[in-house]
Amino acid sequence: MNHSIGRLLPVDGFKVRNSGEMPRNFHRSLSHLYQPIVGRLAVSLYHLLLSEADLADQDAVQTHHSLMAYLSAPLDKIYEARGRLEALGLLRTYRSKEESEQTIYIYAVHPPFTPEEFFQDDMLALLLTHELGQDKYEQVKSRFVKPEPSVEGYEEITASFDAVFHHKMMESVQRETEVMAEQKRSQEYRGPRTSEGRVDFTWLRQALHKRMYPSERILTGRNKKLIVQLASLYDLSNVELEKAVTWAIDENHCLVEEEFKAACHDFMKEEKTGQHASVDDREKWASMEKGTTGSKEDQFVEMLEQISPRELLEDLSNGNSASEQDLKLIRDVMTEQGMTAGVMNVLVHYVMLKTDMKLSKSYMEKIASHWARKNVTTVRQAMNLAKAEHQKYQQWGRQKTQKRASQKDEVIPVWFNKEEEKQPTAASTAEPQVDKEDIAARIARLTNRGN
Repeated sequence: MNHSIGRLLPVDGFKVRNSGEMPRNFHRSLSHLYQPIVGRLAVSLYHLLLSEADLADQDAVQTHHSLMAYLSAPLDKIYEARGRLEALGLLRTYRSKEESEQTIYIYAVHPPFTPEEFFQDDMLALLLTHELGQDKYEQVKSRFVKPEPSVEGYEEITASFDAVFHHKMMESVQRETEVMAEQKRSQEYRGPRTSEGRVDFTWLRQALHKRMYPSERILTGRNKKLIVQLASLYDLSNVELEKAVTWAIDENHCLVEEEFKAACHDFMKEEKTGQHASVDDREKWASMEKGTTGSKEDQFVEMLEQISPRELLEDLSNGNSASEQDLKLIRDVMTEQGMTAGVMNVLVHYVMLKTDMKLSKSYMEKIASHWARKNVTTVRQAMNLAKAEHQKYQQWGRQKTQKRASQKDEVIPVWFNKEEEKQPTAASTAEPQVDKEDIAARIARLTNRGN
């Protein structure tokens, strides 16, 4: 009985697609390995369809009459040969679903196995053995699959993947880790290294350990920078810092920044004992006096680097206590812009004298943001940049307030060189000039506070 009748008609159309790259010498696999299983007509049909895929337009539709003419075979034999190719994975067939006068097929031609792949497939190997017999099968296999050369008497020294790539990957990862760590350190500890000496982190770490807190989780790079900033701003001792830190630790043993800021601010409001204040202050001012061998200008710079912004505020207010509002404003600007105490002192000094002894939040934030972008980390850099950008800062100030003194009556910081304003080309390179008498008075006034 002809099973192709009613399934495939000569007028039915077909298209051909090539569905894979043909391996080198693939015709050997077809002739010697596949042909004994599928038959000569099936291999001829495969070659014909493969040629049509290369030569014909993919959208061109041909009828099965052409296949019958090329292969000199009836349609039922072609149908049977097609089925054999499909069974061994050499051909996949798709039929159109739309109802029309002509049914269209798509024949997707897939590449045959290489000899090595063929003999590794148990089903294909059994089929070929059944068609050829065991002896002929072994003979054919020996022609296609060459035995591996003997390595008897040799020692294998082939490098493993881990020995080659894992080592390089680990080196690469280690280098990247070191670079990232260095970048993190440079971000965490920007500015003068001496500022960190204000806080004894070794003592603070031991104190946290005694309280059974994980110091490595609390004293992270970011938190250490915040601790140094607030210690400089509020002039806190190590004991006060320990209390503020432990107060701000949450149930997950993490430091809550806002609570730590509030705790430090509360310690500033409390009256320090006379013994504690005198000891700390005497040590500070004694160290300043030892380092005052330079000019008055150098002494002024050193003073700005060592005193806290709170002390500078009180000095500018003729010894009156600094307001909580001003200290909170300075605290927020310092922590948000990552500024050191010395740079903050220059900013406070400049802004207060430019805004009638008042701290304008928006004005401070704008200048602080500009200094952060310029990577200002030292007192001298801040002073020189303030001189170089004086006209720009004046314009910013006019935008923030309606009441401005005229330029003739403008208040200029003592470290600002008025003469250099007339020569802006040299402003950025010249060293800041200061009023030596004013510096001497400030240093004496601050030093006497420790006695």
